Amino acid sequence: MSESVRLAKRLAEMLPCSRREAELYIEGGWVKVDGQVVEVVGYRVLPQQQVELLPGATVETAEPVTILLHKPAGVDASVNGAEANPLLQFITPANRADDDKSDLKFLQRHLRDLRMLMPLVIDASGLLVFSQDWRVVRKLVEDGDKVEQEYVVEVAGELAPNGLALLNHGLNWNGKPLPPIKVSWQNETRLRFALKGVQPGQIKGMCEKVGLTVLAVKRIRIGRVPMAGLQPGKWRYLSADEQF
Repeated sequence: MSESVRLAKRLAEMLPCSRREAELYIEGGWVKVDGQVVEVVGYRVLPQQQVELLPGATVETAEPVTILLHKPAGVDASVNGAEANPLLQFITPANRADDDKSDLKFLQRHLRDLRMLMPLVIDASGLLVFSQDWRVVRKLVEDGDKVEQEYVVEVAGELAPNGLALLNHGLNWNGKPLPPIKVSWQNETRLRFALKGVQPGQIKGMCEKVGLTVLAVKRIRIGRVPMAGLQPGKWRYLSADEQF
């Protein structure tokens, strides 16, 4: 029985090219085996299997990507040990937003070393960022307290007298006075919060202090990047002209 060989070895002999160049072709999604794109460098093929290099193939190293996801409410994004982030289940070609303006081709390597930035609690929904780009990571982690976030908060209950003014400025959280925050009514049941350095549970706690019960929290903007029309469970790439 014929033995299998690594796809990179087969491709290097077929072209010919170096083994590293063959690996870059594979990682770039440029190689088909029996008509199916294979992006796994260690994939093994048999002699009778057909290996094909797609037109336009390049060995250029891909730039790191940043992915924007509309996190549905109720999904736990915590990671235990070596487990993968549960939200990665949404980042598939089928769930990519139809109006994604990026010309990037989805690759499996775009899922490697993705860091989730500015997490949302289980009950919250809205804009969530995953990135491989150290510049984005630094902006949203090291300088995260300087980046304004915007939330739409659905509430019920009777707002206390002067409650809206207190939400804007005058409340304490964790024993410390909160800085001025921009809070306004979007409609009769929804408040819009724009704030920096938001802490877990802060928005819910603020609303409770003025007599309101929070029914839902959705983040709609981080810095200068809005969620816009991104639907729950859908994702898109951060485009080259967008910055947080």
